Amino acid sequence: MRLYMNNTSNMQQIQQRKPSTARKSCEWFKMQSLALHCISRSSIGCTSSPFLKTQNTMPPLQTFRTLAYALRVLPLFFLGGCTALELVNSVSQVYWVDVKRDLPIPGPAHLKYDLYLPGKAHTFLANTPVVVFFYGGSWNRGDKSEYEFVGRRLASMGYIVAIPNYRLYPAVRYPEFLEDGAQAIASVQTELNKPSHQALRPARQVVMMGHSAGAYNAAMLAMDERWLNTAGLNKTNTIKGFVGLAGAYNIYPINDPEVAPVFHHPNYPVQSQPIDFATMPQAPSLILAPETDTLVSTARNSISLHATLKQNGNPSQLVTVTGTDHITLVGTLSPVLFFKGNSTRPLQSFINGLYQERAK
Repeated sequence: MRLYMNNTSNMQQIQQRKPSTARKSCEWFKMQSLALHCISRSSIGCTSSPFLKTQNTMPPLQTFRTLAYALRVLPLFFLGGCTALELVNSVSQVYWVDVKRDLPIPGPAHLKYDLYLPGKAHTFLANTPVVVFFYGGSWNRGDKSEYEFVGRRLASMGYIVAIPNYRLYPAVRYPEFLEDGAQAIASVQTELNKPSHQALRPARQVVMMGHSAGAYNAAMLAMDERWLNTAGLNKTNTIKGFVGLAGAYNIYPINDPEVAPVFHHPNYPVQSQPIDFATMPQAPSLILAPETDTLVSTARNSISLHATLKQNGNPSQLVTVTGTDHITLVGTLSPVLFFKGNSTRPLQSFINGLYQERAK
């Protein structure tokens, strides 16, 4: 379950320079990409562009400008020595939303989360959906800042999105990172209850979402009530649904030496996999799978979880996104991979369907 992104040979050659030189070059090209971003959105300028307002659906003209911007910026990043994540996060700024960074999660770990807010309440739903997204990284690596493109894309669709950090191995093992996730959800709900957010009409129940190891976290928090209970939350009143991308739901026995110690190999804890809870009543699930996955077995994880949920009367949808692998599946939320299969269409249909009550 090692997660990585392959860069081009040109990128690798550039990144062999001294780190300070590559970093300065990358930062310079980031500034150039932002300038191109302004030009791509408006001939008037960034501050007065009519396209700066968040849209629940992207109009054709904005779509064209987004693609044109992405194509113009790609060469700049490769020449500038930027990483793939820096590329997708910078290009994602075509989705203009409000961002509140480094909000605190109470507790001894001093964790933080980022909150992405649409410009207005959802257009046709009574309450604006709230999504809590957990990143992957084999429980060994990752940071909320690396997934800005996810927050911006989902917020541009009209959703409130929180992306929290959680503690990683070797600092912690199972189940501490699940307790971190529960505390994050409680913190998000407390924040959204503030008067400053009431114009958005935030939903009380949240959609749990994650990629790879993060999909495991999201599924466990959605399906195993023990972890929400540690934060004083009730599963029925808190969880609206679950969305998993290339998730790890059924991984025992573990062969990956990075992941094995996270789950106390070979003494695996009982009832510690999402599939263990698929036989119990659960909120609706959307399971997004890549077309090919050499890191996390789709048959053993996504397909098995979906089948078990369905067999036990739980609503579940399984969607394979064409042209994607383990990494590019989540990458389809960035405009950089516009040529891959579409993950936003099933996401939007599923989440909007969960919050069926219409705005009056």
